[in-house]
Amino acid sequence: MESKRAPIRFYTDEELDAIEQTDPDRAYRIARAQALATHAPATPSGDLAPPDPERVRQAVEDVRHILNRDGGDIKLVGIDGNIVQVRMKGACVGCPNSVLDLRNVVEKVLLGVQGVCGVVNLY
Repeated sequence: MESKRAPIRFYTDEELDAIEQTDPDRAYRIARAQALATHAPATPSGDLAPPDPERVRQAVEDVRHILNRDGGDIKLVGIDGNIVQVRMKGACVGCPNSVLDLRNVVEKVLLGVQGVCGVVNLY
């Protein structure tokens, strides 16, 4: 039997306002991650320096908050040159929508980090 899962549900403005009351930095990072996920990043051209590992870790953490809304999770496995390696976990494992979530949420947020050219899910 095939599992049907609704698309990722972003935090509403009201939910972000509530988070902002207790943790303004987290609310900002979540709002930024959601904004990046809704806009396609510019295609990088030429040779890029490798991304800053701390910025990549922070971007993965921001994505984690979004995926957690639907029972999913993500782990940063490593950075290979300009490619970020992640592992989708939780409800994302075996979910037919996880490929779309990887492309429409994870990739868009991580491609917003300077130096990142791609994201791969290591199963």
